[in-house]
Amino acid sequence: MIRSKLVDNKNEKNNLICYENLYKGACVKIKNSNKTFQVIGINIGKEICWVREWPFACNSRKTFSLEISQITLQMFCSNKSSE
Repeated sequence: MIRSKLVDNKNEKNNLICYENLYKGACVKIKNSNKTFQVIGINIGKEICWVREWPFACNSRKTFSLEISQITLQMFCSNKSSE
């Protein structure tokens, strides 16, 4: 697990609200998006992670990498498809 600094969406000026453990499978919000994403990989040395949109479609394999500093909120992944 990697320790990541998470910021509040309302105070996006790098005001830290807490430290959380970022882990593979965690659901997160990222800067400049209202969507929810799931972490599918983490590179601790380069401080990047790979994410996909949550909930994901079985036929979709769209993943992308981003800097961990772009994560604004970590949350529980809900199985509901109406988020």
